[in-house]
Amino acid sequence: MAHTTTLTVRLPAETKERLAALASLTRRTSSFLAAEAIAGYVAREMAIVAAVERGREDARAGRVIPHDAVMCEVRAAIEDARPKT
Repeated sequence: MAHTTTLTVRLPAETKERLAALASLTRRTSSFLAAEAIAGYVAREMAIVAAVERGREDARAGRVIPHDAVMCEVRAAIEDARPKT
């Protein structure tokens, strides 16, 4: 069995009620759904933080693209995506 621990979280009453409704509809416990939601949130945020850190490392190492060059590429991509009339 996986090691677990308890965390107390304050929620708006409406969120708690909606969580309870979802738990009932999905035949899961509110605790299970909350744990899944928190785990997903933490994973996404950790990935964002890691990506930012990689970007900072690239900047420190001089692996950057000048702003004007990026904007030219963005404008070209937008133009290519426009419907042709």
